[in-house]
Amino acid sequence: MASKKKNARTGRIRFAGAMTALVTPFRGGQVDFDCLGGLIAAQAAAGIDAVVPCGTTGEACTLSHAEHKEVVRFTVKAAAGRLKVLAGTGSNSTAEAMDLTRDAAEAGVDGVLLVSPYYNKPTQEGQYQHFKAIGEASGGVPQVLYSIPSRCGVEIAVPTLVRLAELPFVAGLKEAGGNVDRVSSIIAECGDLCVVSGDDSLTVPMMALGAEGVISVISNLIPADVKRMVEAVRDNDWASARALHYRMLPIIRLLFVENNPAGIKTAMRLAGLLSGEMRAPLGPMQSDNVARLEKALADYGVKTRK
Repeated sequence: MASKKKNARTGRIRFAGAMTALVTPFRGGQVDFDCLGGLIAAQAAAGIDAVVPCGTTGEACTLSHAEHKEVVRFTVKAAAGRLKVLAGTGSNSTAEAMDLTRDAAEAGVDGVLLVSPYYNKPTQEGQYQHFKAIGEASGGVPQVLYSIPSRCGVEIAVPTLVRLAELPFVAGLKEAGGNVDRVSSIIAECGDLCVVSGDDSLTVPMMALGAEGVISVISNLIPADVKRMVEAVRDNDWASARALHYRMLPIIRLLFVENNPAGIKTAMRLAGLLSGEMRAPLGPMQSDNVARLEKALADYGVKTRK
């Protein structure tokens, strides 16, 4: 099961291990809940620790508020305690994030993933007040903060994380800045804050520095292998962890050659797991990239359908 153990010193809940940034399957323009239920069941069967619905990979920006809330509620019911649910409820509007977070808390999620406000590019003080206000307005549901400056235009600076880590409802950080030097600073300066990788290609390097897992995209497709890699690091079996890392790397690179989730949805379509449908403005991958991805999947041993 997912790590939701409380730290002995602070009582802070920890979200760690192999967690999946869950895709949202569509069919005919609507959320395909039958498919979503099957994907969640497969994640649980593979031993994944938590699923993360309604994040970037879940195309949250194109879901209506009603759809967003329905996907979260469905995920909690489908998970049925077999794995944890860390629901994406972030927004560049503090009021909107409050609403989504309150609803997720009422649905029974284990925690929420809150991305740094995008587009507005708030100051560090603005970001601090944003996360603090959401926590206070939602009954203190555990928060995993999400720093991804390539999408948001701003990062959550290390001194701001130090302040945020003192709030009782801040449980962790999904770090996707692509900078392992920054990871070292965060882990060194933020006490017992649980840090996880937001980049599949950096899971093993970040865990070597003290990160405690990953919120993964590729685990939508090969969840058991991502779980094995994370467990290998935990067991100090670095040879196995490195072998799995390098085996996955060609696919990981192709998943992000255009945009996310176009890559993972294309891979899952090729594997017969979903329709591959996305919502505008995202569109199909270019045919040459699809061909490269199909070859990488075949080399890995993933069976594909024409």
